[in-house]
Amino acid sequence: MSTTGIVIVFVVSWWLFFFMALPLGVRPPEAPEPGTVPSAPERPHLWLKALAATLLATAATFGLHWAMATGWIALVPR
Repeated sequence: MSTTGIVIVFVVSWWLFFFMALPLGVRPPEAPEPGTVPSAPERPHLWLKALAATLLATAATFGLHWAMATGWIALVPR
């Protein structure tokens, strides 16, 4: 897999994992302030979710690269 392919797989999988992690652990505030959306999360913990997405995307990218390098997955016919 080329460097461009690795970057594309990483970016796509990062966004996929990030969007999957967004709803986890989100609680709306008990008493929302006037002028705010009642469903807005109190503490979204975006840095933690971005870190988790980075770790999972890195593992998925290296896993796919390893599977392609060993011949388990062939995206291009040989």
